[in-house]
Order: sequence, then C-alpha cells, then structure tokens
Amino acid sequence: MKLIGISGSLQAHSSNTALLDVARAVADGGVEIEVFAGLAAVPAFNPDTDPAPPSIEAFRSLVQSADGLLIATPEYAFGLPGSLKNLLDWLVGSGELYGKPVVVLSAAPSAERGTNARADLERTLRAQGARVLDSTTIAVPSGVRGREADDPQIRERVAEALAAFSGEW
Repeated sequence: MKLIGISGSLQAHSSNTALLDVARAVADGGVEIEVFAGLAAVPAFNPDTDPAPPSIEAFRSLVQSADGLLIATPEYAFGLPGSLKNLLDWLVGSGELYGKPVVVLSAAPSAERGTNARADLERTLRAQGARVLDSTTIAVPSGVRGREADDPQIRERVAEALAAFSGEW
C-alpha cells in the first residue's frame, strides 16, 4: 500500500512532520509512506488558473497514485493552517480525493487539543469525497519535542492510527 504523508506545518522542527517520520518507522513492511515536501512552494489557489501550474499537476498525480493519505496538521487560531487548506483547494473539482481513504493526525501538547483543525480538515476532505477513516490528536509533551520517534507512546498511537488503513489492503 502506498500512502502519501502530508504535514500541515511549515515549521522546520514540527511535531506534526515528526509524526509522519514515526509513521514511516512503524509502518508494516507492505506499507510505503512518501512524504510530500512541497507545501511551502504551493501557489495561492485560483480556479481561473488553467492549466494548473506544473507543481500542482505533480501533486495531483502523486495523490492519484496513492492508495491513501496520512495528514498530520497543527491547529492555528482554532483552525486548519491556511497553507494546508490552500493545497487541498487545488484538488477541488479535479477528483483525486474522491473515494480516497485518509487518516488525520494532529500533534499537540495534550490529547484534548487539535480538535478544531481536525474538524476543519475532515470537513474539507469529505467535501471532496475523501473517506476519513480515523482522526486523532497525539499528545507530544514539550519535553518530547524533537525526540518523538523515541517515545513509545507516540509510536504506539501512530501505529494505531495507521491500523485504520488495514481494511483497505
């Protein structure tokens, strides 16, 4: 199974990006996770842009080729980061998300946080026909930041989230 990992954070040492690295480390042998690293370079969405820029066509192709998506996002101002929403807006109307299974993660200092970003993301994904299999916040205490892959609880929670894809292969 080929999954595309997308971090909604542009931060250099993001715990959300680290969750994708953890997912690559704990994924079963039959699961390949390719992390999309071009979020910062995505142009502002404009539905009048036709054809889409080459970087967007490449992203659309990447999503189309995937069996599913694993998206890890922070919460900014009680919502989804604008850069991630912009990226997903480029898929509106092109159909790559239709029927695509998606797992949503959010790294936050406590498990009670991240709910607004996840809700926004889930709504955006479902509006485009994606199937959200699971959505969870994974607690990353400040003392663990930068060492997420070494934390057994984080590894276990990420593995549990990946298990949502098990019915897909």
